[in-house]
Amino acid sequence: MQVPYCRQLDNGLVVSSTRPEHARQLEQLQSLVFPTLDDLQRMKAPHYLKHLELFPEGQFVLLDGEKVVGMTTTLRLNFDFDHVTHDFEDVMQGGWMTSHDPQGEWLYGADIGTHPEYRRMGIARALYQARHDTVRRLGLKGQVTVGMLSGYGGRKQEMRAEDYYAEVCAGRIQDPTVSMQMRVGFEPRGLLADYLRDPVCDNYGAVLVLSAERGLA
Repeated sequence: MQVPYCRQLDNGLVVSSTRPEHARQLEQLQSLVFPTLDDLQRMKAPHYLKHLELFPEGQFVLLDGEKVVGMTTTLRLNFDFDHVTHDFEDVMQGGWMTSHDPQGEWLYGADIGTHPEYRRMGIARALYQARHDTVRRLGLKGQVTVGMLSGYGGRKQEMRAEDYYAEVCAGRIQDPTVSMQMRVGFEPRGLLADYLRDPVCDNYGAVLVLSAERGLA
């Protein structure tokens, strides 16, 4: 039987396993966190309920009392890192997450987000830690995610995505999303074009890996 995850942060906020009653708030939070994402790629309340059927131990929220102020959706997959060519639709299957493999060796982070009023309070890091605790409890190889290159959309007229990605990897450009994930401990493994439909990143994402044996930085 799954033991629900629960950890209180020093600021009083609580990381918890997602429950069915959180689904409607999670749908609302998607619009706040990803305002420029194509609405067809935003998850809705029925999707979150399906995720709880497929992989309940991989879904987390961050709570301020009963208010959902952070979230992350995960599934299990296998990866050949020499041939990573997937996109968000391949993974999420219209939001229903039916690509989830119960025997998958990697925990795939489909999304992570913080309510705009609660940023810079350690929420993302706490959610990454919950994911990493799950990796270790299940004996998985680590976390995989694709970080949105959210600073690239505003610079696409001045440089190629490949050059922007290389500069981010080298630390010469600080991308609002991917650079933060690298500071947590994720390592870049490649650039994906047309990963998702969002002008803020011109649809580009960076494949990122945090192996199980590494702790968060």
